[in-house]
Amino acid sequence: MADKKHSDGSDVNTMGAKKTLLISLIILMASGAVIALIFMTEPKAVRGGAVKETAMLVDVIRAEYGTFRPVISSTGIVKPSQDIILRPQVGGLIISISGEFTPGGFVKKGEILLKIDPSDYKNRLRQMESELRQAIADLNIEMGRQNVALKDYQLLAETLSKENEALVLRQPQINASRASVEAARAAVNQAELELERTVIKAPFDAHIVNRSVNSGSLVSPGETLAHLVGIDTYWVETSVPLAKLRWLDLPGKNVRAGSDVRIRNRSAWRKDEFRMGYIFKLVGTLEEGTRLARVLVSVQDPLARSKGSEGLPELMIGSFLETNIQGKEVSEVIRLNREYVRKKDTVWVHENGKLRIREVEIILKDELYAYITNGLNKDELVVTTNLSTVVDGAGLRIESGNTPEIVSPVNGDKKKKMQDASSSERP
Repeated sequence: MADKKHSDGSDVNTMGAKKTLLISLIILMASGAVIALIFMTEPKAVRGGAVKETAMLVDVIRAEYGTFRPVISSTGIVKPSQDIILRPQVGGLIISISGEFTPGGFVKKGEILLKIDPSDYKNRLRQMESELRQAIADLNIEMGRQNVALKDYQLLAETLSKENEALVLRQPQINASRASVEAARAAVNQAELELERTVIKAPFDAHIVNRSVNSGSLVSPGETLAHLVGIDTYWVETSVPLAKLRWLDLPGKNVRAGSDVRIRNRSAWRKDEFRMGYIFKLVGTLEEGTRLARVLVSVQDPLARSKGSEGLPELMIGSFLETNIQGKEVSEVIRLNREYVRKKDTVWVHENGKLRIREVEIILKDELYAYITNGLNKDELVVTTNLSTVVDGAGLRIESGNTPEIVSPVNGDKKKKMQDASSSERP
């Protein structure tokens, strides 16, 4: 009975193990089938044989051809055209000073600035006048003696040599008396001049920079009284490269004024404020450090004190200004913004959808433009976009509707004038 139970139990265990194994195999086979299906249906990467190239999108402008006037820009420093240290020619005690004779004051030509005590000079003048009258009296006496001697000589009826005759007629004494009169008259004139010099006047319309004396000061001849500068004209001394001098109108023998100059002070004046001047002189020497040519620009009424100058900005001595000098006309050239001239004087041109790198000849560059004589043709499309990859022949494309129109000669001239005006008025 016990053996039968054991036998039955073994059979039951054997059947359970087989069932478990069968289920595991089924699961394993199903998993394998799913994995195989996934790998069979995965998309495959295909390596292409070539990459499609895309033309670069750029902006362009048309090359502008014509006659232009360049603007030579530089900086300069304001200097007075008349600058003096006022000194007295006579000494003495200052007894009065004009109310306008103060630092920062303005005086007119001939206006009395100060007076030196004239008492000593008046006394000297009276003394010299007395000596003159005495000398004239001595001359008259001597001329009377000569008349007496002449009558005595005529009564003698003798002929003497010229030398002896002059001695008999007292000619040497007459000459000495006349010399004394002339010396006395010169002394009077000198005394009058010294008395006149006790009153010190402004030599020209001037601005008082500083004053070194006051009422009651005792001064001697040659001592510093004040520093004066003329207010009719100031100079702006600027520097220009030697290569650009030939493009400027310089004053010559029969020409007083050179090129017009537009003057700005960016730091002190409003954006729309400027003053006009003209080239007065080419100094003729180079600056030691920069080796640039020195040019004097004349500005009339720099302090805007005359009628018609109201509202204009004032120039201040020693200040730095921007000068824009109007150059001579440059004919039959292409004018191009300097930003579009690339390294080694090349220009990028859009030609039939391709990038062309052109070497150009530049006759002149000013602050804004380059003036090209060769290498670029009228109305060609110049690429203005900065490209990261620059290869001659690379494909280019322009956004639809952005191709610049060709400017007619009339419109081109009008455009040129407007651009010239904007260049000169550029802040």
